Amino acid sequence: MSHALEELRRIAEKVGTPFWIYDAEVIRQRIADVRYLTDGEGLQARFAMKACPATRVLREMQRAGIWIDAVSGNEVLRALGAGHAAGNRPPVVCFTADVFRDNALRVVLENGILPNIGSAGMIRDLAQAGYRGPVSIRVNPGFGHGHVNACDTGGPSSKHGVWFEDLERTASEVEAAGMSVVMLHAHIGSGPQFEELHDNLSRLAEEYAQLIGRFPAVEAVSLGGGIPHNYRDAHAKVPLERLRALFVECRAKLVEAAGRPLRLEIEPGRYYVAPGCSLVTRVTDLKETRSNAKGQGVRFAMVDAGFVDLVRPAMYGSYHRIEVVGKEDAPTAGELVVAGPLCESGDIFTRDDAELLVPRALPEVEAGDLLRICDAGAYGYAMSSNYNSIGRAPQVWMEEGGRAELISRRESLEDLLKAEVSEVLG
Repeated sequence: MSHALEELRRIAEKVGTPFWIYDAEVIRQRIADVRYLTDGEGLQARFAMKACPATRVLREMQRAGIWIDAVSGNEVLRALGAGHAAGNRPPVVCFTADVFRDNALRVVLENGILPNIGSAGMIRDLAQAGYRGPVSIRVNPGFGHGHVNACDTGGPSSKHGVWFEDLERTASEVEAAGMSVVMLHAHIGSGPQFEELHDNLSRLAEEYAQLIGRFPAVEAVSLGGGIPHNYRDAHAKVPLERLRALFVECRAKLVEAAGRPLRLEIEPGRYYVAPGCSLVTRVTDLKETRSNAKGQGVRFAMVDAGFVDLVRPAMYGSYHRIEVVGKEDAPTAGELVVAGPLCESGDIFTRDDAELLVPRALPEVEAGDLLRICDAGAYGYAMSSNYNSIGRAPQVWMEEGGRAELISRRESLEDLLKAEVSEVLG
């Protein structure tokens, strides 16, 4: 992602810092990659929109024929508002959760959305609401790997889905409630190594093939998301040809086992958007601590972005490349800890999952420089917050010709106070 220094300075003058900047060309290329993976009979891609629910991104998915996996009632409504179709014939928008919260059940029922249930209790909720339609069951297959342990999506430590040994009992409860199981779903996570992903997907397809005969109404099987993105190497490539061949092979295996046509789905989130957005922040000061009996002193680059903007480093110790705008090719001049403005010691962008500071080798940095925190499109703005009563930073969409468009403004105090009321209850 290479926006010129003057472009970023110009945008910073208009919207202030920090701000998010999306690269349309990068996101469209990632969409094209996934379309290539699913360019075959009976293959369908979804976008796990929790990664980046911006309406501008959702419209790109809709134009490309990418379906949606939503995980809340409001996510469903956002997808519909961006042009994705309601109804479950076909289920362009699928609702995946372990709990119906807030407006989720009502939104699913009113819009004919396919519910992908992760708990037997959701069957009861649907039945009590009078639902008698199709459902999908999310299965915990007993294995999987997130990008960090805290994101484990399959196995004994994962809260997601119905444990695989309870699947048939859960399916029986669905049928007894007057509903039908039309899809089986699992998500095994975006493991750190491609070979692990390939092996896990193959294993998952094998297990589905052994089960599929017991589900005569099933029309689709989802292998979930999990296409990895390499945050440390900007030039790393996923072997798309091998993945495409695997999906074609998996579908053929399932069709043979079922004795009827089936749709095979995948639903990446991170892969589409991670490299397509950066968080741009300004250096406000440089300061240092000195070594003593408690530990090693470090030099800090203080910036105006914090974990209210990008929480992944503070939450997971996640790595994001950091560039000094205009000095991308300059030699490194020392190691810095990049730290934000929040009243929290953990407001650090250069740390690991053991909560240790990991200084980053960077070119010479001065107050006023812009830093670009790269590969922030997945779970960046989507997980931002209003901690310390700070408004969410604006989002800017950069078209391939260089035209910049503000797609969400910086939140004001008035935005933050809108939900506050004084109402007597009872």
